[in-house]
Amino acid sequence: MSYFNVRVYGMLINEYNEILISDEQSGGRTFSKFPGGGLEIGEGLIDALKREFMEECNAQIEIVSHFYTTDFYEQSSFNDSQILSIYYLVKPLHLLNINFKSAIFDFDEGAMQAFRWVSLDQLNTDDVTFKTDKTVIKLLMKQPEL
Repeated sequence: MSYFNVRVYGMLINEYNEILISDEQSGGRTFSKFPGGGLEIGEGLIDALKREFMEECNAQIEIVSHFYTTDFYEQSSFNDSQILSIYYLVKPLHLLNINFKSAIFDFDEGAMQAFRWVSLDQLNTDDVTFKTDKTVIKLLMKQPEL
């Protein structure tokens, strides 16, 4: 049985023109993506994104603007669902208190997630795993004002 899987992600760009990338381990795979995750029943997109940032980064965020919504078919890499992803530009309401990594998949002992900054000048589609995230990076690269 197929169903929709609604995902919401935040693109957080710091004062050094770097974007936050989340490296994760789940379902026997490692992957890189933007911070965020799945919408829960009864939850709006903005509330879901704020919850995800609290869960993943222990950070309160402000939504700056909508950036992109999936406009093509994408099958989940983990189940039979069809992925629908919504991306927002966000900013933190306070400094992030995270142990940032410089290497990909540099997980602390027992951790399933690590965060790293990638310069927008060096950002490319290989920095993320999934098709929709790659599409977002292509769109970001076309917007020099960010």
